[in-house]
Amino acid sequence: MAEITASMVKELRERTDAPMMDCKKALTEAEGDMARAEEILRVRFGNKASKAAGRVAAEGVVAVSIKADGKVGAIVEVNSETDFCAKNADFLEFTVQVANVAADEKPADVAALSALNIAGGNVESVRAQLVGKIGENITVRRFVAAEAKGTLASYVHGGRIGVLVDVVGGDEALGKDIAMHIAAAKPKSLDASGIAPELLDAERRVAIEKAREAGKPEAMLEKIAEGTVQKFLKEVTLLSQPFVKDDKQTIEQLLKANNASIASFTMYVVGEGIEKVVTDFAAEVAAAAKG
Repeated sequence: MAEITASMVKELRERTDAPMMDCKKALTEAEGDMARAEEILRVRFGNKASKAAGRVAAEGVVAVSIKADGKVGAIVEVNSETDFCAKNADFLEFTVQVANVAADEKPADVAALSALNIAGGNVESVRAQLVGKIGENITVRRFVAAEAKGTLASYVHGGRIGVLVDVVGGDEALGKDIAMHIAAAKPKSLDASGIAPELLDAERRVAIEKAREAGKPEAMLEKIAEGTVQKFLKEVTLLSQPFVKDDKQTIEQLLKANNASIASFTMYVVGEGIEKVVTDFAAEVAAAAKG
């Protein structure tokens, strides 16, 4: 049997907000499989156990650049070690330059982007200079350079959530509304076709186990699971979501009313998916005192 360490229990606790002992029991039952343990806790405690999906685990900013005609643009995420660095004027200027050159040149990947010239050198050399000046590690993590089928719109919230969306039809106000909605509602994809099958399988398994524990007849489990999956899809696909400014209509209905459609969108949340090292200050002090 896999060893269940205190750090594993702590991680699951942070992911799910479930009681510590329940986290340990779930990990034991799942034989150390973190994803399976999270599923077990979701069955017991409901959807609050999936809150980790949007947890920010690193610092930095998201920047967006859209050229005047709205036909080309880019969104980039540049990471730093601390929020202090992310507010530094030189760091912020660097991210703007990176977004601009990504939009202008449409490089193939981060390596190609790093070789492009900006004020003061190329992206990589200016990044290295900033590291030396500020004293923190700085990385250009990811970007998307877009050529629009319609017109690009964007929204950046507090520098930490950024959206770039390609809206075909409609007007500038509609594009801004859609971008703001995406930042607020955080859809996983445009429609059901963009949702990974493994996510749907996980929802289905959790629904079946919860229904079974609630004493529902076996013959009803699949139907209950399908209803849960359909509800999940409505919550996480952009076209099915209620519009944040008018929840009586979905985004799909809003688009139809404006003779518009969405070709694509990209949303970045700073640090999403990056595991951040957490220092236990109290433990460090205690260890130092013993030494």
